[in-house]
Amino acid sequence: MTHSINKCSAQETAACCCVDVGTIIDNEDCTASFSKVFEQRAQAEAMLASLTEKARAIESDPCEITSRIEPVSGGVELNVDFTFSCQAETLIFQLGLR
Repeated sequence: MTHSINKCSAQETAACCCVDVGTIIDNEDCTASFSKVFEQRAQAEAMLASLTEKARAIESDPCEITSRIEPVSGGVELNVDFTFSCQAETLIFQLGLR
């Protein structure tokens, strides 16, 4: 009897480890969020500018960017939402932040 656990491949197993891209990327979640606390407002503004530049480089249609910089204990908090026109762009942006 052959080993019952084969590597994930459509050629090796009847029930492969494949999924339809549409089950993962369905354009339902097109918003990427970023939040971080900085010591100074200038640092938060520099990060916002950097993130905006990255989003603009990825977008096919204009990305909607909503940001807030609010004072918190120990500094200021930057909260940004980037809403792209498709989920693939959102994933590319998120992976670029890693």
